[in-house]
Amino acid sequence: MTRCGLIAVVGAPNAGKSTLVNRLVGQKVAAVSPKAQTTRARLLGVALEGEAQLLLVDTPGIFEPRRRFDRAMVAAAWGGAEGADLLCLVVDGKGGLGPKVTAIAEAVAARPEPKWLILNKVDLAAKEKLLVHAEKLHAITPFAETWFVSAETGDGIPELKTAMAAAMPEGQWHYPEDQVSDASERALAAEITREQLFRRLHAELPYASLVETERYSERADGSVEIHQQILVERPTQRAIVLGKGGQQLKAIGATARAELAALIGRPVHLYLHVKAKPGWDEDRESYRAIGLDWVE
Repeated sequence: MTRCGLIAVVGAPNAGKSTLVNRLVGQKVAAVSPKAQTTRARLLGVALEGEAQLLLVDTPGIFEPRRRFDRAMVAAAWGGAEGADLLCLVVDGKGGLGPKVTAIAEAVAARPEPKWLILNKVDLAAKEKLLVHAEKLHAITPFAETWFVSAETGDGIPELKTAMAAAMPEGQWHYPEDQVSDASERALAAEITREQLFRRLHAELPYASLVETERYSERADGSVEIHQQILVERPTQRAIVLGKGGQQLKAIGATARAELAALIGRPVHLYLHVKAKPGWDEDRESYRAIGLDWVE
């Protein structure tokens, strides 16, 4: 008897949602970085546990939106939770709760989906602090279950995954057994390059950047050729991405290329181009390129 269900993973930026989804899937399907707001759009990871298929929606971190692009990301987060068989609020157990986390917990409390609390990063947090967090959050939202895990080390993940599988409704699987994501290789390629931008440039490059995969084709020898464009808002940001003599861009490309080759199991030829495009975040095509809905 098979089971299949949708699990929405929500929380504040940098709570470890993407790391958790990757750990549950068993391989990388979502971009991860120490910086907040790495995930831009809804991304579905597919995990198997016994006879159950878990459809994990990794959503953008929920925060107070200031511009159209922010509103689109927050809308994507709540949209990913719509009608889920299970809604999991992931909280950074090491950090304080603060008004941002409590506001999300209050919003979660008003939703009809079954709700679990997942306190993440237990490898870094004091046990007493975790228990206080759990008590405060349960006072806001009636969570059916609470889990203490470390997505980074894997602590508590097998038990969580088994419990998730048992909570899924009976039904046919939605995806083939060997499929780990609904994202195309084209989309995953853009995510991986953008992750390297975050990792290498840190605070030097604002989050107002976009990676578009313009061409994704297979060569006669079985290798893959990928052409991507990195959009930034200003020429000064373009110079930062390029680095002296183009060395920064080469390093970003080399790391992204190696990771892509490992992911798809074939040699990759990656070509990156950087373009300054003021106001790209007010362009409908840019939203469509990364899977966000245009919001007014």
